[in-house]
Amino acid sequence: MNSLSSGISTTLASIDRPLDLSVVVPLYNEVESLPRLIAAIEASLKNTDLRYEIVCVDDGSRDGTAALLKELAIEREDLSAVLLRRNYGQTPAMAAGFKIAQGRVIVTMDGDLQNDPADIPTLYAKLDEGYDLVSGWRKNRQDDALTRLLPSKIANGIISRVTGVKLNDYGCSLKAYRAEIVEDMNLYGELHRFLPALAFIEGAHIIEVPVNHHARQFGQSKYGLGRTFRVVMDLMTVFFMKKFLTKPMHVFGMFGFASMSLGMLLGIYLTIVKLFLDQDIGNRPLLTLAMLLFLGGLQLLSFGLISELLMRTYHESQGRPIYRIREVIGSGDRRSDIAES
Repeated sequence: MNSLSSGISTTLASIDRPLDLSVVVPLYNEVESLPRLIAAIEASLKNTDLRYEIVCVDDGSRDGTAALLKELAIEREDLSAVLLRRNYGQTPAMAAGFKIAQGRVIVTMDGDLQNDPADIPTLYAKLDEGYDLVSGWRKNRQDDALTRLLPSKIANGIISRVTGVKLNDYGCSLKAYRAEIVEDMNLYGELHRFLPALAFIEGAHIIEVPVNHHARQFGQSKYGLGRTFRVVMDLMTVFFMKKFLTKPMHVFGMFGFASMSLGMLLGIYLTIVKLFLDQDIGNRPLLTLAMLLFLGGLQLLSFGLISELLMRTYHESQGRPIYRIREVIGSGDRRSDIAES
């Protein structure tokens, strides 16, 4: 009787235990890859003790991916199908997956079988060493050297330098996150490739590990050089968020004050020329430049003040603190007060 009760208790405990892992996979026209991908993820996790789910997000596919995904989701208890109304792009698809995922750890990967699901346990285990984000590095990448590898290498170098988060492979979708890290990140544009930098802004500890990479088996790549402009624009956004998210007046004020000061100096010089040297300054380009510099600096200062108000609205409307507490040790009576604040 005691052994029966113990077995029932163990079963109930396993049912009540929250999910350990959510595997989020954005999909766009991957009907041929989908069954193999699901099978590969299951194979990589079946010998572990992890309670997991697979969250596949169909991003408006036109090749039957959505229909097949619905069938698989009905057949499998570990699979959730998220069908978007149209093709929004990888960033919104990934954000939708984050919203649905229930695991305490979230692993993202592409749906084209180029990422290897066998690497998932390795990334998961690495988080136990105290990291908040483990990023995959396709060290032996199986892509075209001229159109994919070279531009990627240049882009990774630029992104690492601008963001201050040095990674060899920002473009690798195979990453593992603690769920609380992605909860605070709102994704727009093409920001999914900058998730390590956004996580770093939130105070995450990040590490990069080599992962397997396979040549594409089905279909065609959805990536190309056409995304370069969007990536550059998003990179500028991330840089501004990293440096000036809570202090926008510092950047606008610095340039505004410098511009106004230079305009005033030119104005003083022209005044001296007019009053003491009795020279005509009305047709001088320098007068126009002085006025533009002064007015431009005044506008920059105004932008800074407006940005400060928007920043406060951004944080206060969402209840977002301007800091992140990693851990509180000792003084137990104060912990609940700190957490509530």
